Amino acid sequence: MNVYQQNRHAHSVGWSTWHFEWCTKYRYKMFGKEYIKNLCLIAIQEAARKYDIEIIDVEVDVDHIHVIASIPMTMTPTRALHLLKGLSSKLLFQLVPNFRKRYSKGHLWSPGKFAASVGHITLDKAKEYLEAHHAKAQTSWSIHGNPRLRNEVEQVARRAIL
Repeated sequence: MNVYQQNRHAHSVGWSTWHFEWCTKYRYKMFGKEYIKNLCLIAIQEAARKYDIEIIDVEVDVDHIHVIASIPMTMTPTRALHLLKGLSSKLLFQLVPNFRKRYSKGHLWSPGKFAASVGHITLDKAKEYLEAHHAKAQTSWSIHGNPRLRNEVEQVARRAIL
């Protein structure tokens, strides 16, 4: 089964894979202990499970998180980050009540974020494809190479202006 068959949806084919990163507020080193790192991993995985986000890889550092995730085609990366940060924060405050001593207002994560798409092809390959596609379109079908078609397009454009 190839990547296109694996990522087939009702009316589309595609994938949306992202590298997310976010930090604790004020860069406090909240995840120094191994068991708290594990609780953070569990909280992020639970948030992802609830919102149908597939975690491919996750790393918890002492003051920031890296997540590589595949999100649904209908979800924006900003929305995915918002959901992961929000629910994981809520769960961590429930699992580690002492976090309230450091963050009395309940804001564990800083408002900042990083998101970069992770593709199955490189930028160079995408550019090659577009150039090849453009060249193919120019040779197989072109308004400029077909005077009758060009006249029809110009007439429709004139009618639209009037």
